[in-house]
Amino acid sequence: MPEDPDTPSQPEMKPRLHGELLSTSLLAFLKNWNAYGYQLSQRLAQAGMPESDSGTVYRTLRQLEKTGMVSSCWDTSESGPARRMYSLTKAGELFLSGWIEVLQNYQSVLQKALGDLAPAAGVDDEPAAGDGAPQD
Repeated sequence: MPEDPDTPSQPEMKPRLHGELLSTSLLAFLKNWNAYGYQLSQRLAQAGMPESDSGTVYRTLRQLEKTGMVSSCWDTSESGPARRMYSLTKAGELFLSGWIEVLQNYQSVLQKALGDLAPAAGVDDEPAAGDGAPQD
């Protein structure tokens, strides 16, 4: 179906994973295993997380390292170029546990807000006063 020329085109709005949500996701993946940046990018995609380009993932990992949330070392054990292996630090674990609590609270707030927006059961079934329906 062709687009209506009178209707302004809407840019496609895709959620992007960045900021604290990206940081927290990376920390969560590092909680149980050490990983390369590429593996973390793959894990984010496999988990169904919103898109995030690999450059953003690597910049976020470097920032997490600067703030002491993760540590890294060069892994030269495999054939090919050396790769940076990331691991979660104690500070990262503390930060992650705090964020998990915040996110659980946020989820609860969203569910309540969305529940408040949903019409109550049976509300649409009752005629409004003054709409011509007989009144008792």
